[in-house]
Amino acid sequence: MRDEALAALAQQTIELPSWAFGNSGTRFKVFSTPGVPRDPFEKISDAAQVHRHTGAAPRVSLHIPWDLVDDFGKLAAHAADEGVSIGAINSNVFQDDDYRLGSLCNPDARVRAKAVQHHLACIDVMRETGSKDLKVWLADGLNYPGQDDLRARQDRLAEGLAQVYAALDDDMRLLLEYKFFEPAFYATDVPDWGTSLLHCLALGEQASVVLDTGHHAPGTNIEFVVAQLLRAGRLGAFDFNSRFYADDDLIVGAADPFQLFRIMSEIVSAGAHLPGSGVNFMLDQCHNIEPKIPGQIRSVTNVQEATAKALLVDREALAAAQAAGDVLGANGVLMDAYNTDVRDLLADLRESRGLPRDPYAAFAATGYLDRVAAERIGGSQASWGA
Repeated sequence: MRDEALAALAQQTIELPSWAFGNSGTRFKVFSTPGVPRDPFEKISDAAQVHRHTGAAPRVSLHIPWDLVDDFGKLAAHAADEGVSIGAINSNVFQDDDYRLGSLCNPDARVRAKAVQHHLACIDVMRETGSKDLKVWLADGLNYPGQDDLRARQDRLAEGLAQVYAALDDDMRLLLEYKFFEPAFYATDVPDWGTSLLHCLALGEQASVVLDTGHHAPGTNIEFVVAQLLRAGRLGAFDFNSRFYADDDLIVGAADPFQLFRIMSEIVSAGAHLPGSGVNFMLDQCHNIEPKIPGQIRSVTNVQEATAKALLVDREALAAAQAAGDVLGANGVLMDAYNTDVRDLLADLRESRGLPRDPYAAFAATGYLDRVAAERIGGSQASWGA
């Protein structure tokens, strides 16, 4: 079982978000960090440090227009030079004044057309960078009952998504994210996995759901949602983060590592942790008070630890206990795996691949943060909350 776990872990990859390396914050304050990247090229260089030390983060997801450059081919070449590649392209239709009442769901046809055009521009970026996934999260929603027609907004959404979907190349995907609430407080237009799934099913085979661990009502059984989307073959991407109350975008596993294990156990049981599954695993976090690169390294290793424990579950013993109706026995099989210390196993895996046993300590020893803090003067690249 140990050898099988090591083989599977060696294949696991986790995509990094470019915005995790820029300044970010809450609606109260954005704290600046010395050495913050000044442009998307430097964001990718920082992301490459995470891959260099973990060996598990070979792609960087871009956010448009946060990561706009004059030459995306040049940016993709820079990524290749750094040993990584461009991952998903994320649209942004929530920070322009025109989107005050929504984007694809807006009652104004001019604004809806503008939102569609933005997504078509993102598809052009995909072609220039080699990206295959267009990731769509909408802040569309209502603050007050009666503010707009709920059904009409769904019709507008379906129409807009269909226009974007029709522009995809045959090897591209549209990934539709959902969020329980915020910034809309009365009704969100894509509030749950069911709404996202319905729209994806209507669009076609190239549309799948994005699940973000922070985007659910308190008490939601996220591993159940994972199971349902896997059954439907429509779990296209998985965004890792952690939260205590609402969508805090904290380091994955910080609030409830047992929940992360349960989720990964469900994923492993379906073989969805392997690259061939088509599920893209990505971090979606903002580091407001902690250093960016170490925060991403810690996040990657947290996901690896949860995955390793899930891979150590004795599936035969679990199935036997479940079939026998042995409630405590079945639970005990899961708990035995969860309580296993897998840090040495992962350190052995890294060492066998020529990587540092402790990525966090190895990065700290490079002095990289001090060096870029001295070199990068005037950095202001920002992300959500800035």
